[in-house]
Amino acid sequence: MRFCSLYSGSSGNSLYVEGTHGKVLVDSGLSGIKISRALNEIGSDPATVNGILVTHDHSDHVKGLGILSRKFDIPIYLNMNTWLAVKDQIGKVKDENVNIIEAGKEFEIEDLCVKAFPLNHDAVDPIGFTIRSANRKIGIVTDTGTLNEEIYENIKMCDLVVMESNHDVNMLMAGRYPYFLKKRVAGEYGHLSNETAAETIVKLAEEGLRRVVLAHLSEENNFPQLALETTRNKLKENKLHETVSVEVARRFSPSNIYEL
Repeated sequence: MRFCSLYSGSSGNSLYVEGTHGKVLVDSGLSGIKISRALNEIGSDPATVNGILVTHDHSDHVKGLGILSRKFDIPIYLNMNTWLAVKDQIGKVKDENVNIIEAGKEFEIEDLCVKAFPLNHDAVDPIGFTIRSANRKIGIVTDTGTLNEEIYENIKMCDLVVMESNHDVNMLMAGRYPYFLKKRVAGEYGHLSNETAAETIVKLAEEGLRRVVLAHLSEENNFPQLALETTRNKLKENKLHETVSVEVARRFSPSNIYEL
């Protein structure tokens, strides 16, 4: 498998996953032009993408969904509640390219086996994904305020996990956001803090995780180096720092390409 974060953050999100034959995007929260350019940059033709998986209805995850589906005839995969929330925003999409999925049920796109699972976020019906191919597995968890046992069970034993590390709690509380927004970000249906992400990564690493991409960092309440050091320090405290590779996904350009 190959993985690359094309863009990550409140400015827009899109991830790329490739198996032996199948190629998918997870979210398309920037313009079609920007996502196409990023795909070309990593050597993947947008016209060969087999599907776009949608985590939830917020614009930083669906902005380019309609145009990419129309221009390249790409099927989209999303749950019913998310489809109802976005269908009037993204323009006309071919009926045959709309695939309604359910959490807990696996489906296949070429050689990629995909499973959705519920997240906790203030969207209509947010989900994360695991994607498997050739005995390799990637877990994707962004835009969730809490990590419960169901989420953890889905992402354990992955070869690579994309984990939200949205904010530093001290920066958030001392920052210029109004109180209601601070409460929303730090709440049960908001976003994961650096500390929560780091603690979960340690637990996953104890069960064999070796590659982590920290994602969806706040531009206002975090710094890439702070998120990175929070996770690395927590791994070091638990004597796992030499076994786990940790990278921060870039906001405006593709990150490193992972070969699994």
